[in-house]
Amino acid sequence: MNNDAIFGISVAWILANVWSMFVALIVLVAGWFIARTISRYVTGFLAVRLNHDQTVAPIVGQVVQYAILFVTIIVVLGQFGVQTASILAVLGAAGLAIALSLQGTLSNIAAGIMLVFLRPFNAGDYIDAEGIVGTVVEIGLFSTQLRTRDGIYIFAPNSKLSNAKILNYSRERSRIVEVTFNVPRSADIDQVRASVVRSLQTDYSASGAKPEVLVETLSDSSVTLSARVPVKSGDWWTARSEIQERLKETLDGAASSKSGA
Repeated sequence: MNNDAIFGISVAWILANVWSMFVALIVLVAGWFIARTISRYVTGFLAVRLNHDQTVAPIVGQVVQYAILFVTIIVVLGQFGVQTASILAVLGAAGLAIALSLQGTLSNIAAGIMLVFLRPFNAGDYIDAEGIVGTVVEIGLFSTQLRTRDGIYIFAPNSKLSNAKILNYSRERSRIVEVTFNVPRSADIDQVRASVVRSLQTDYSASGAKPEVLVETLSDSSVTLSARVPVKSGDWWTARSEIQERLKETLDGAASSKSGA
């Protein structure tokens, strides 16, 4: 068969199926638009129903979107006379081949489902997953998006997060701010403790928080003390900075009083 014959058959097939191709294109575009619209609606609806939980809603929205696209592809193929049973058989075989070649991708999907189910962290939590450090923006079907304190975007595969040791700094309502400092060995520990405890009281303190000042180590010339106070987890960085500043002012004031005396 020469090239002219092949070209003639191709043109004849296109002319015979031009209407089916047009309908298939319309169905494909409409399916893509409907999938995105319904996915956004489901995500927003679940976020409201689950008290603005941004952890489950995005991944469910993505599953709905891909399911609608899958049905759309079957409908498009049906426009060309392909039987549904044949489509499912071909997709099944193709799915097996893809599953074998994309084991890493499938492991990300499984890991994403497990992350949503086990909830080691939620959207908005600040975590450290063995070097992946940042605030969780969204848990997706394949990956998790985070943002660092410097505003850097992180795209982390779900499988890497699920296999890592995760430190969640936002899970508990309060965190301890601890500041270590030295005073002369001759200092009155009770007097130092009383003045330091007052400087530890801030607007960021957790409800019912009781600051404490403990003796860490002793040396021939100084005493190392540790000031500890629970603060609200979301305010930890700001509270830590303010507490250190107030503690410095308190210690400097005590040192100035002694030198003046």
